[in-house]
Amino acid sequence: MKNMFKLFALLISATLLFSACEGPMGPAGADGADGADGKDGKDANETCKLCHNPTVVDQKVVEFSFSKHKYGEAAFEEAGNAGCSPCHESEAFKYVCKNNVPATFTLNATTGKYANDYAATTSIAYGILSCFTCHSSLHKTYAGTEFFPLTTTAAVPMTMWKAAKTINLTQGGGTSNLCVKCHQPRPLTTSTTLSDGNVVDYASFVTNPTANFYDSSVGNAAPNKVLPSYRMHVHYGTVGAIYAGQGGVEFTGTQTYANSTHTTAAACGDCHMSPITGRAGGHTFVAKGNFTGCNVTGCHTSPITSASTTLWKTPRAEIQTLLNNLAAKINSIGGGTNILHSDADAESNLWVGLTTGNFDGYLDIYDPSSNPAGKWKNPGNTSSWTNDQKAINTALPTFPTLKNVVAGSMINFQMTLREYSLGIHNYKYTKALLQNSIDALTTAGI
Repeated sequence: MKNMFKLFALLISATLLFSACEGPMGPAGADGADGADGKDGKDANETCKLCHNPTVVDQKVVEFSFSKHKYGEAAFEEAGNAGCSPCHESEAFKYVCKNNVPATFTLNATTGKYANDYAATTSIAYGILSCFTCHSSLHKTYAGTEFFPLTTTAAVPMTMWKAAKTINLTQGGGTSNLCVKCHQPRPLTTSTTLSDGNVVDYASFVTNPTANFYDSSVGNAAPNKVLPSYRMHVHYGTVGAIYAGQGGVEFTGTQTYANSTHTTAAACGDCHMSPITGRAGGHTFVAKGNFTGCNVTGCHTSPITSASTTLWKTPRAEIQTLLNNLAAKINSIGGGTNILHSDADAESNLWVGLTTGNFDGYLDIYDPSSNPAGKWKNPGNTSSWTNDQKAINTALPTFPTLKNVVAGSMINFQMTLREYSLGIHNYKYTKALLQNSIDALTTAGI
């Protein structure tokens, strides 16, 4: 125990000795070199607010809710359909743009049948239209400039003409080409049973107008290549072709084919995305009733309104008269029964009121599901119908023979009617198609 106390005392003495030897602290040394700065992190909240705020994206979303691009049913109906989906499904549209899918038809050497190349794949044929359909660069850099570039502004080969004709609207940086990519006619094709499924030769309507396009005495057999049906048409999105002055069946007549100023001076968005008024303008894409775009683009020196005569009421009335006159010519081959289908219901007929007969561009041929009240016998294959449906069809009169000039005039009627504006998009081209169709029918004795 005594030894332990001695050792403890020795340690204390040593500690005091060394402490007593430590001098005062010297001055601090110079700072070392700064290290490299780290990269600034992104403030996600601030970046998002460049677009997601009440006056930019939030406003566009509200406007888009009024657009048929948003609430239309076609995106649900055509999901999985590779042929229709490029214009009705978001992912399919982006697919054909990204892969530059051609609007051509290719012959299968084995089957001897043509196939439309302009199609998506079934695995990508889905998706309702959204912001990402047209704005391909969203959410990539998270900058306020991501709305551009658009998905496509390239020239548009026309599917109606299997790419033999092209629409290229360069004004506005080619933004109208994005619209025309879908808003164009579909091709009218021959029967894959009676023929090879190729696009109908539109040029033959002009060069050989009095030849038979469809011979009713032959019916469902060769040499007929196309069988008339309720839905024998070039679809609904004809406005792009009319606006561009392309794609109609250009019969020779009293009118020279020309284009109105709109074709080169205005882009689709100038009117359809003008400052919003009510349910029109902005991202509603609706122009009806909204003349703001007409009066802010610098095109018109005097304001255009619904009461304007020279540039609104008069040309629309003239086109309506021509539509009525052409319809009367076409219907005359029915010997007192119209061959053009009428529908006075504004819900099912988008073109109610554009003609006195409320025609919709269809043919009034019986179809148990699409047109059960049809006035004319369906010449197509009825093997899948019930006996009652076959009996109804058999009792109807035989649909009349169609000459090339009638078939071509029907296409022009469909295109100009379904263009919807009564010629405002392209008054000169619309008038020429209608008047020259009337002239050609008259020359052919119709």
